[in-house]
Amino acid sequence: MKIDRQAALKQLIDSGKVDSEQTAIKLLREAGFTATELVVHCDLEDIGAVRIRDGEKVRFATVVDSSLDGASFLQVMRSYVISRRASGNMIVLKTPPGHANVVAAALDRGTIEGALGIVAGDDTVFICVDDRLGAETVLNVIEKLESDYSK
Repeated sequence: MKIDRQAALKQLIDSGKVDSEQTAIKLLREAGFTATELVVHCDLEDIGAVRIRDGEKVRFATVVDSSLDGASFLQVMRSYVISRRASGNMIVLKTPPGHANVVAAALDRGTIEGALGIVAGDDTVFICVDDRLGAETVLNVIEKLESDYSK
């Protein structure tokens, strides 16, 4: 039942219909699933859903599919990262407004050697890296991941 409910929730999110947990509960109930706010909250986390700004609206979107395949990481990085800068122990990635959390979530799901923490704002992702490696080295690791996934 949980797997079916999460699959239905992912379909609803991918269709662009879910703008809040309450909307998700309503749509899931219409589809025949029993769901409480806590259940939906946990399901959203499990499937990797994040809030994004879509024009004037805020809605949920899935960052990567449930199989966590590399193409999704590549698609997120290519679609949403506008610029990359490295300085000292910090990497700054710029995104379109409302998309930083999508990029941060994709990076969080991967294992980026040397990344100590990732923080997303509205259009900026900050990656704090280990001083021993430096930001340039870790940025090269991220770029290598992208090139490996594109093969």
